[in-house]
This record gives sequence, structure tokens and C-alpha cells, in this order.
Amino acid sequence: MPVSRRRSVVYDSRVSRLLARAAPGLFERSKLRLAGLVLVVATLAACSPSLYGWTVRTSSTPTFGSFSPWTLEREPVAIFEAHAPGGLRGNELGLAGYLAEILKTIAPDFKVVDPQETASRINKGGLAQDYARMRTDYEVTNILEATALRKLGEAAKARYAFQPRLGAFTQTMTNRWTPWDLRIIQTRSSMMRLSLQLWDTQTGEPVWSSTAEAILSGEVVFQDPVYLEDAARVALGSVVADFLRGRTSSTYTPLNKAIDSLIRPPKPEDEKPN
Repeated sequence: MPVSRRRSVVYDSRVSRLLARAAPGLFERSKLRLAGLVLVVATLAACSPSLYGWTVRTSSTPTFGSFSPWTLEREPVAIFEAHAPGGLRGNELGLAGYLAEILKTIAPDFKVVDPQETASRINKGGLAQDYARMRTDYEVTNILEATALRKLGEAAKARYAFQPRLGAFTQTMTNRWTPWDLRIIQTRSSMMRLSLQLWDTQTGEPVWSSTAEAILSGEVVFQDPVYLEDAARVALGSVVADFLRGRTSSTYTPLNKAIDSLIRPPKPEDEKPN
């Protein structure tokens, strides 16, 4: 069975039970003992889904005026590409796409104009330079300039626009268990901070904003990190949950199954080459 990049194993009671059932002669010598243990762990790694521990803390504003999230069932909302500061440039790629997928999963009735279609409409409208200038100014001011925003909203055929922004992202990996100086289990973790704003493209007003800090960790056999995509999905899923529920401060964990399911491992057939 092939090993998915998201498939790993926690060294827990399953290993103990499998070792207890092993043939007595298997562990007569230390080399065979070590080989058997590694084989058991590797077999479980190929067949067990990844188990993350994760926590996301959010801080969100109330929505502006009489605006309701359910307005987006009537009014289209575009998604602009994410921003990132210079040291993180490149890590923001994909965040806007993840947001579009999450919105379609959690709020399927929202009229979402995905990032690709938003970019296409802006470019066809001859506004690529206006878009670039607005993004450059936003890096400094954290404000989407009203005149440019209005023109871009008209081109994208969207009354509202989501603007994601990556603030920080780190990945770490440390030894967890090393019998006989052989590294078997490691603790991997990732931390992400991001923000999400919703703007009214006609008035130039910020309608709502949220920030989130996500920490994910897990114990694994192989040296796969906690991927940026997984951290982004739980962070964005959490701020969207705040948006829909009208929350201004929340803590989310895997007990929230709707958000946890956003990072479930792919099915085996998804991993097969065409």
C-alpha cells in the first residue's frame, strides 16, 4: 500500500497489541527485535490516517452596520489573491483557492466568484495595472483604495470581495522517541497566522475582518511536515465559522468536526497516477 504524504502513525497502544501477538521467536535477538518493531510501525504508517492535534484562536470584528453574512446568498463575492510580507512571499499562493473551496463546502449557497474567475474578469476588463497598484498600496496601508476597488468590483461583477493575508508560517520537527539511537517517532508542528477581510466594493468600506492563529502538531514515523495547506484550511475554516456565527472571539479544535474534516486525508484512489 503506498504511503500518502498525509499518512502517518502515532506510536500508541496499537503497536503494543501487535507486538504482543508476534511469534515468540521473533524477538530472540536485539536486531530481530528492532527490525520487527520498525516493520510493524511502517505497516501502520501505510494504513492509518494522519492524526493532527490542532488549535485555532480567532479574533473577529462584528459585521458593519446592518450587513448579514447571508447577504452573500444574493450578492456575489469575489476572492482576491492573498498577500504576504516580503519574507513570506510565495507561501501565500493557494490561500485564496483554499478559501473558495471552504466557502463552497461550508456555505454552498454563497455566490462566490473564485480567484481564477476574479482574475480573468479583471484582466479582460483591462484593469490588471489598477489591481497591481491597489495591491502594492495595500501592503503599506492595509486599505483597498476605494476608486480602484469600485472599478475592480464592477469588472469582477461582485458587490463584495474577500481579501486574505498571510502573517506568519513556520514548520518544526523534533525527536520524540529514539531507542537504540534510531529515530523512529518525531513530533512535527506548524504555526500559521493569517487575516481575512470582507470589503464592500461599491462603498469602499471594510464590512468585516478576522485574524487567526493556528497551531497543528502530530507524531509520525516519517519526516513529513504538517503541511501549509492543512494549517491554512483549519485557520480559514475557523474564521469563516466566526463570520457565519457572528462570533468575535473563538477557540476551535478537532472537536469541531466540520472544520477538522477540511484536512481529512485523501482517498487511496486520489493518490493513484493517471
